[in-house]
Amino acid sequence: MSLIILDRDGVINHDSADFIKSPAEWEPIEGSLEAITRLNHAGYRVVVITNQSGIARGLFDVDTLTNIHRKMRRMLAQVGGKIEAILYCPHGPDDNCSCRKPQGGAYTELAHRLRIDLSNIPAVGDSLRDLQAAQAVGAKAILVKTGKGIKTLEKGIPNGVTVFDDLAAVVDNLLGDTA
Repeated sequence: MSLIILDRDGVINHDSADFIKSPAEWEPIEGSLEAITRLNHAGYRVVVITNQSGIARGLFDVDTLTNIHRKMRRMLAQVGGKIEAILYCPHGPDDNCSCRKPQGGAYTELAHRLRIDLSNIPAVGDSLRDLQAAQAVGAKAILVKTGKGIKTLEKGIPNGVTVFDDLAAVVDNLLGDTA
């Protein structure tokens, strides 16, 4: 079975400069849930690794985050898909923790839990820190233009990063679909 790692905000759902603070604010990007379902049907294990500093900032609590993820999983199940695991960093940017992207700690934790090497495992994100975290562990960094992706691309991205319009286009490429 293959594995893919996805960032959440800006890849699966619409992002917000004010943070996604409630289930009501969580809305999927068109085609993203179906793309995950296609990955599942092709034998991919889908894992989400996401920074959620809104917790450290006091904007929402862990129970609210759990409810946001419950909504995401429920909507995904309605189209026949699933996410195997969600790893999140609750720390703020000044907390200097290893699990917060651009550090690779959450990726390393995933590799340890699954007892696998993340070399060349696709890791999809919309920000420079997503790309840096993936590259820190040898994963194949992929940028999508949704969320912060276009701004990230305009500022410059590391060598070796592939770029796609959205998650559906990433999945088309991975699965060899031309439609």
